[in-house]
Amino acid sequence: MSGANLGARIKRLRENKNISRAALAESTGLSEVFIATMEDENLCPSLAPLQKVARALGVRMGTFMDDQIVKDPVINRREDREVDMSMQKALNKRATFRYHSLAKGKTDRIMEPFYIEISPESSEDQALSSHQGEEFILIMQGRVKLLYGNETYVLDPGDSAYYNSIVPHYLGAFDPEEFATIYAVVYHPQ
Repeated sequence: MSGANLGARIKRLRENKNISRAALAESTGLSEVFIATMEDENLCPSLAPLQKVARALGVRMGTFMDDQIVKDPVINRREDREVDMSMQKALNKRATFRYHSLAKGKTDRIMEPFYIEISPESSEDQALSSHQGEEFILIMQGRVKLLYGNETYVLDPGDSAYYNSIVPHYLGAFDPEEFATIYAVVYHPQ
């Protein structure tokens, strides 16, 4: 599945459960306009609203990326990776995060492992978000800025961070002209 299908998949799951956009908005705390933007324009600025939608629909966040069911172990070859989901703040902006799921098809998983490509973004787009769960990141290339509560950390290749994601946080490329790549594992309780 390509990242272009995220909105269509959310809409299909919502409609299959006979949930209106208004009802989904109410149960997630997101606006109905935001839900429509996710579904129709395929825009989602961060994982936080996506996790709220998954919880409200009663599915794992990874359900938005899975195309097929595989048996254990799930092997993910670097040369076979494709972008499964992109996080984009607006239609006229490039995707800030390009997610490659590393556990596609494992339907009973409780963690979401990703390889993530991070594009630089302007300081006005660096909004904090929070959601249930925990995150682990390992920087592979470039430098990454982690805003966590009132603290700022700059991480270099080989550095890692593990944090409670209920604390408001932001993760992005540190250098304004340099992309970064990370491995991340996101855990969110059901």
